[in-house]
Amino acid sequence: MSPKKPVISKRQEQLLFELKKCTDEMSGQELHRKLHNGENSMGLTTVYRNLQTLVKQGLIRSRHLPNGEVFYAPVERDIHHLTCVSCGETSRIQGCPVKTIDISKKVSNKFELLFHTLEYFGLCQNCSNN
Repeated sequence: MSPKKPVISKRQEQLLFELKKCTDEMSGQELHRKLHNGENSMGLTTVYRNLQTLVKQGLIRSRHLPNGEVFYAPVERDIHHLTCVSCGETSRIQGCPVKTIDISKKVSNKFELLFHTLEYFGLCQNCSNN
Protein backbone atom coordinates (compact mmCIF):
# COMPACT_ATOMS: atom_id res chain seq x y z
CA MET A 1 0.00 0.00 0.00
CA SER A 2 1.50 3.35 -1.04
CA PRO A 3 1.41 6.34 1.33
CA LYS A 4 -1.41 8.82 0.85
CA LYS A 5 -0.50 12.12 -0.75
CA PRO A 6 -1.23 14.91 1.75
CA VAL A 7 -3.97 17.40 0.90
CA ILE A 8 -2.59 20.90 1.16
CA SER A 9 -4.27 24.29 1.20
CA LYS A 10 -3.73 27.13 -1.30
CA ARG A 11 -1.50 28.93 1.21
CA GLN A 12 0.60 25.84 1.76
CA GLU A 13 0.89 25.44 -2.02
CA GLN A 14 2.17 29.04 -2.23
CA LEU A 15 4.83 28.40 0.42
CA LEU A 16 5.90 25.14 -1.22
CA PHE A 17 6.10 26.88 -4.61
CA GLU A 18 8.36 29.63 -3.20
CA LEU A 19 10.60 27.10 -1.47
CA LYS A 20 10.96 25.06 -4.66
CA LYS A 21 11.87 28.21 -6.66
CA CYS A 22 14.69 29.00 -4.23
CA THR A 23 17.98 27.14 -4.74
CA ASP A 24 18.75 26.94 -1.02
CA GLU A 25 16.71 27.30 2.16
CA MET A 26 14.48 30.15 3.33
CA SER A 27 13.43 31.39 6.73
CA GLY A 28 9.81 32.05 7.62
CA GLN A 29 10.66 35.77 7.62
CA GLU A 30 12.04 35.56 4.07
CA LEU A 31 8.96 33.70 2.88
CA HIS A 32 6.72 36.26 4.55
CA ARG A 33 8.57 39.13 2.83
CA LYS A 34 8.32 37.39 -0.57
CA LEU A 35 4.56 36.90 -0.18
CA HIS A 36 3.81 40.13 1.69
CA ASN A 37 4.02 42.46 -1.30
CA GLY A 38 2.26 40.18 -3.77
CA GLU A 39 -1.39 39.49 -4.38
CA ASN A 40 -1.14 36.33 -2.26
CA SER A 41 0.07 38.01 0.92
CA MET A 42 -0.32 36.32 4.29
CA GLY A 43 0.57 37.28 7.83
CA LEU A 44 3.73 36.10 9.52
CA THR A 45 1.82 33.88 11.97
CA THR A 46 -0.03 32.27 9.07
CA VAL A 47 3.27 31.64 7.28
CA TYR A 48 4.76 29.87 10.32
CA ARG A 49 1.58 27.89 11.05
CA ASN A 50 1.46 26.61 7.45
CA LEU A 51 5.19 25.83 7.43
CA GLN A 52 4.71 23.67 10.53
CA THR A 53 1.86 21.84 8.80
CA LEU A 54 4.04 21.20 5.73
CA VAL A 55 6.83 19.85 7.99
CA LYS A 56 4.36 17.51 9.74
CA GLN A 57 3.14 16.28 6.35
CA GLY A 58 6.71 15.52 5.30
CA LEU A 59 6.70 17.95 2.36
CA ILE A 60 9.37 20.29 3.70
CA ARG A 61 12.26 19.96 6.14
CA SER A 62 13.27 22.41 8.84
CA ARG A 63 16.77 23.24 10.09
CA HIS A 64 17.18 24.93 13.47
CA LEU A 65 20.19 27.18 14.02
CA PRO A 66 21.77 27.71 17.46
CA ASN A 67 20.38 31.30 17.52
CA GLY A 68 16.81 29.95 17.23
CA GLU A 69 16.29 30.81 13.56
CA VAL A 70 14.68 28.10 11.43
CA PHE A 71 15.24 27.50 7.72
CA TYR A 72 12.97 25.50 5.44
CA ALA A 73 13.50 23.56 2.19
CA PRO A 74 11.57 20.94 0.20
CA VAL A 75 12.35 17.41 1.45
CA GLU A 76 13.62 16.29 -1.95
CA ARG A 77 16.46 18.81 -1.59
CA ASP A 78 18.85 16.78 0.58
CA ILE A 79 21.06 19.54 2.04
CA HIS A 80 23.32 19.24 5.11
CA HIS A 81 25.46 21.86 6.83
CA LEU A 82 28.37 22.76 9.05
CA THR A 83 27.36 25.60 11.39
CA CYS A 84 29.58 27.74 13.61
CA VAL A 85 28.06 28.05 17.09
CA SER A 86 29.86 31.34 17.67
CA CYS A 87 29.14 33.50 14.59
CA GLY A 88 26.46 31.40 12.87
CA GLU A 89 28.38 30.98 9.60
CA THR A 90 26.99 28.03 7.69
CA SER A 91 28.46 26.02 4.83
CA ARG A 92 27.06 23.10 2.89
CA ILE A 93 28.36 19.56 3.09
CA GLN A 94 28.74 17.94 -0.33
CA GLY A 95 26.76 14.72 -0.58
CA CYS A 96 24.74 12.94 2.06
CA PRO A 97 26.41 10.39 4.33
CA VAL A 98 23.00 9.38 5.71
CA LYS A 99 21.84 8.00 2.33
CA THR A 100 24.12 5.00 2.71
CA ILE A 101 22.38 3.85 5.90
CA ASP A 102 19.61 1.33 5.29
CA ILE A 103 17.23 2.65 7.92
CA SER A 104 14.15 0.80 6.57
CA LYS A 105 15.23 -2.44 8.27
CA LYS A 106 15.82 -0.62 11.55
CA VAL A 107 12.53 1.32 11.66
CA SER A 108 9.43 -0.42 12.92
CA ASN A 109 6.31 -0.63 10.78
CA LYS A 110 4.67 1.72 13.30
CA PHE A 111 6.77 4.69 12.16
CA GLU A 112 6.55 6.51 8.83
CA LEU A 113 9.88 8.09 7.96
CA LEU A 114 9.32 11.52 6.31
CA PHE A 115 12.80 13.07 6.10
CA HIS A 116 16.14 13.29 7.88
CA THR A 117 18.52 16.04 8.88
CA LEU A 118 22.24 15.96 9.54
CA GLU A 119 23.93 18.94 11.16
CA TYR A 120 27.44 19.46 12.42
CA PHE A 121 28.10 22.27 14.90
CA GLY A 122 31.50 23.67 15.81
CA LEU A 123 33.73 26.69 15.40
CA CYS A 124 34.67 28.16 12.02
CA GLN A 125 38.31 29.03 11.33
CA ASN A 126 37.82 32.72 12.22
CA CYS A 127 36.15 32.00 15.56
CA SER A 128 38.58 29.26 16.59
CA ASN A 129 41.52 31.63 15.97
CA ASN A 130 40.08 34.33 18.26
